[in-house]
Amino acid sequence: MSEHSWKNIYNLSTDQLNDLDEAEDMIEMMDLTKAETILLKMYKEDPTCVPVLNVLAHMYGRHLSDFESAIKFYNLVLDIEPDNAWARDERRKYSRYLSYD
Repeated sequence: MSEHSWKNIYNLSTDQLNDLDEAEDMIEMMDLTKAETILLKMYKEDPTCVPVLNVLAHMYGRHLSDFESAIKFYNLVLDIEPDNAWARDERRKYSRYLSYD
């Protein structure tokens, strides 16, 4: 495993870090099915893992244009971290794409 330049403030395990890295690599390679499988497995194991929730939301919004799912996962982040400005801004951005009748 490569050395991370960021602090592990969420106290992720080595397995979680490795899985998250693999999922992000899959996103970069546009293997979104594999990335989604990894991330949803991680989400099922720990539904309050903010990094997983953020990556899921980002993937759904940016790469799959599934704005409702993106918003759902950003809402979960904000339930855990109400002051998470990045999640709030991203949620607002994707909310604009949804049309409400």
